This record gives sequence, C-alpha cells and structure tokens, in this order.
Amino acid sequence: MYETEANGQVESGQTIPADVIQRFGELSGSVFARTVLPWSEHCTECVWPTCYSTCDLYSPRKDGRCRRFADGMVRVECSTAVNSYLLKIQFKRWGKLWSPANLQLVSAERAAKVEKTDYRIGTILYNFPASSRVKTAAIAMRYKSKKRAVSRQITHDEMPTSFLLECYNPGISIVRLSLTLRSTDQSKKVPFQKLIELAPGFHRVRVPIEDIAKSFDVLYPFDIELIPNDVGKLVTLYFGLMEFVSEKERVDAGKKVKCVVWDLDNTMWDGVLVEDGPEKLRLRPEIANVIRQLDDRGILQSVASKNNHDDAMEVLKRFAIDQYFLCPQISWRPKGESISEIARQLSIGMDTFLFVDDSEFELEQVKTTHPEVRVINAAQYLTLPQMNECDVPVTDESKGRRKMYQVEATRQEIAEGFADDYISFLRHCEIRLTIGPMTEGSLDRVHELTQRTNQMNFSGNRYDRGVLKAILANPDLKTYVLSCEDRFGSYGIVGFSIVDVREPRMTDLMFSCRVQSKRVEHAFLGHIITANIIDSSRDFFANYRKTSRNAPYGKVFDDVGMVEVEESAGVKSLVFKRGNKVPNDGVVEIIEHEVLLEQSKS
Repeated sequence: MYETEANGQVESGQTIPADVIQRFGELSGSVFARTVLPWSEHCTECVWPTCYSTCDLYSPRKDGRCRRFADGMVRVECSTAVNSYLLKIQFKRWGKLWSPANLQLVSAERAAKVEKTDYRIGTILYNFPASSRVKTAAIAMRYKSKKRAVSRQITHDEMPTSFLLECYNPGISIVRLSLTLRSTDQSKKVPFQKLIELAPGFHRVRVPIEDIAKSFDVLYPFDIELIPNDVGKLVTLYFGLMEFVSEKERVDAGKKVKCVVWDLDNTMWDGVLVEDGPEKLRLRPEIANVIRQLDDRGILQSVASKNNHDDAMEVLKRFAIDQYFLCPQISWRPKGESISEIARQLSIGMDTFLFVDDSEFELEQVKTTHPEVRVINAAQYLTLPQMNECDVPVTDESKGRRKMYQVEATRQEIAEGFADDYISFLRHCEIRLTIGPMTEGSLDRVHELTQRTNQMNFSGNRYDRGVLKAILANPDLKTYVLSCEDRFGSYGIVGFSIVDVREPRMTDLMFSCRVQSKRVEHAFLGHIITANIIDSSRDFFANYRKTSRNAPYGKVFDDVGMVEVEESAGVKSLVFKRGNKVPNDGVVEIIEHEVLLEQSKS
C-alpha cells in the first residue's frame, strides 16, 4: 500500500521484460497472509518545514510535501503480482522509502481488498476538484489514518515468517540498498540493518523474523526504511512485495538452485571417517572442481553429515575445501533437521536447495521432511554443473556471493551478543569517516548540507554558493568535508566544518541526521582538536549557537571536554585547554584524504 492520495501516475507493465513480470508472479497463491504497510516517500535529510524554503531540491507534491522521487510513486499494473501492481520509483538524492510498521497479518484476500479500497479512495482524493488547502488537508488526514493503523502494539500468536522484498533493477550497475528496521522505543538504540546488493535483474530477498527479533521486540511498533546508497542523479527500481509475510511451501522444479548441501562419507570422499580414520580417506575424483564451479556461479554450498564435527572439519581443511561450505551441520541429528538449520541461517527458501547423499535412506528422509528440496544420489555428483537448475552465469557478483554470506553470518553471530550494548554494536558496524577539504567538486553538496541541516547544525549558518566560494579562497579558513560509510553501506557526504586557523576556532560544524547517534561527531571533533593543539600548541575554541533542535546533540561538546567561556549574541564560545586529554572511544575510524594531508603540509 502506498500514498495513492498523493501519487496519481500509472504505467503499463509492457516496458518490463516478460521474464521479470513472470518472476513477480511466482508467489501468487503461496503468500496466504501478509501485512499492509503504508509506504511513503521521505527524505534522509528532512528538516521539515524549514527545508521547504531553504533546500534547492524541494519540489512540491499535491499536498505540498517534498517530492523525493522524480515522478512520485508510479503504479505499474501487473495483474500476476501478489498485490496486482508494482511501484516504479526513481530515487533522487536523499530519497528513501519509509513506513511505520507492526506485524499485524491479514489474509491475502483481505489484504487485496484493503489495497483495492485504498487505491479507490486515494485516486478520488488525488483527482478531487477542490481547493489546494482542502485537498492538502484531506490527503494529510487520509495518510495519518493509515499510519495510525500500523502504529499500535500487537498481541496475537500468528507471526510472519519473514520480511519479503521483491525488486527489479533495470539498470546496468549494482545498486546497494540499505534496509533498516528501528524500534520506536527511543531506549532501544540498536536497529536491525541489512545491506542488499541488487545486480541488474530481478531479486527476491527474505529476512527471517527471528533475525529481526534479535535487535528489538517486534511485537511493538517500529519504523522501516529502504535507502539506495550513493545516489547520483537518479536510481530507478521496481518494487513488488515489501511486506511481512507467511508463505506456503511449494515445489518448483524449474527454479534455480541456490544452495547445494553435501553429505561427506562416501559422497565427498571415499570411505567412512569414524571407521577408516582420516588418513585412509580420499577425495572423490574431480569433486573439488565441481565445488569450485558451483562457487563461481554464486551457488552456495553447505554440509549435512552424521559425524563428529571437529574431526570432519579437519578432513575438509586437509583437502583445502573447508572454506566453500557455509553453516556446516555436522552432528548426529536427522539430516532434514540439519537442512532446516542451514536454510534458517542463510535465509533462503527451502525450494532452492539440492541435497547430495549416497544413502537412499537419507535421501528419502530429507524428501519426506522437505518435499520441496531436490535430491540426487552421490553417484551423479559430476553432473551437477550440467544440470539446468545449476546453469547460471559466472559474474563478478556471483564469485563474491559466498564471501558476502560469510560476512553477513559473522555480523549476525556477533549481533546476538549485543543486547543493549550500543557502543559494541557501533564498533561492529566498522564506521569509517573520511575527511578532506572542500573543493569545487564538493561545493554543491556542502551547499545542500548548509541549507538543510538543522538538528545537528551547531552554528546555525546557511551559506549560499557565493559565500562558500569565498570561504574556499580564504587561506585563513580550513574546510573539512566528511564522508562516512560502514559495513552496511555508504552514507555519502555527511558533514562540513570550518576552522579559522588563526586562533584556532571552529566556526562551523554540521552533520547530516543520517549519522546521528553514531559517535561520528565525537570522533571528528576529537580528531580536529588533537590536530590543532599539536600543530599550534594553543587552546582550541569553537562557536556553538544553541537551539531547541540542536541542543540534544550539542552534548558532544561536553563529552569531549569543551567548556563555555563566554556568550555573545546567542553564540557560546567554548574552549578545550591544550593540556587536557582528548577522549577517544575508538568507535569510528578516521581516514584523512590525501589532498587534505598535502594541504596540511603546505
């Protein structure tokens, strides 16, 4: 469900390749319950309503709010899709998809009726011949009612199996999409985050509800957002389902294999480990080459074997193939249970698994437990690369897929131990802050920051381009442009600062709200204080114009040890004495750009 009341454009699905349309229709009939989330267009840098008059990127919609998607949320008719339509979205810079959310499920039939009714009402409002003021009020009231419906706690037993995202990337480049789910309870600071890499083509991503629930209590309301990284001019994506769902399992013999699960004894090697001992085991002929071919194609591989875990892993290491297997399940439990655990950890559908074993008993046990899993006898292992289900192209992305899953598995494993230890979570994010001087190339982005930043603008200054060019030409003013990334994605340019080197005094410091509460401001301020004290052997000063908006974040000055010495015309003068120790929690890694290093030496 989306803002039909503020978006009236409709396109035909004929512009989308037929094979992609077919993929969007694959889940028809298998999703028996889902949420109906009210998705809307938002801005990662929103400082409403100030930005409506100060931001160059502001473009009004029907309701006067900012148009952050080039053509809005364009409905693309697709009768075979679960919700009967797709959304075509051309993201402009700072555009994001956002929705309040809870896990209230309704039947697929009920969800379809809700969406149909919403579309009818929204279309009427969009085209209603009323004054701008009346239409704006009606649209706002309509959308608020939808948000209220998903902003309450749920208390039922039925839970979705996953958050399901269907997306088609029509471009020629990979789009990195950051998925973030964050509790509305402000005391719960650790969000769930996942970086989704969308190569050109169709994608279906499932995020198990169990993984999300490790970050916060999913029975309470939360927010969910999707943000494409490093947006230049426009990024176009087509979305199908973006909902929490419960699905029926089904078999699709033509579906490509995503994971091959191997037995070990008399399958991976000739011999039985516990009977023959590791010295007598021999790797099956050409099986290492088969494993490497599947890996190059991006087909994941794992192990389900009845053995002693440590002993079996030692043999795999001796054969130098242990690195190819994700989430190996080596124990004495039934292999159907082992495959269930592999599917849970990898977050891929059971109908994309293929199991290889020499024992007809084990093959039958897996088929009985998971009818949708394909099985083959180990005697046929050499035919795997020729099977239609495993016939997928080799690309740079496919070659790196296993590594991506290994990194994700490590992140999830470590995240389980965070609980509410927010600093530990931030360290795990591996936040990197790159600092360089303002240039002609970054001047436009800095201008946008100065016009839009409010909550974390500690000077309150809003410079036009002419002033910024004058600052660029002033040898007494040292500029700092900050870009940030972490292991979940890139935030782009997120900060700007000016230091008058004659005193030295920081006259400006501002950050995008995208990095708020990530200790980025602490790391930068500590770094600049240290550098200036060492270079000048003098105290370091900073200007701070305190407002109701920036006050919560102005605590950063207290945190690093700056104290107020005077106030004039609403601007506080803060000082850090050169003899004091600059705190450094080590959360953020600072990287100085080479141009800045050269500038520092001159």
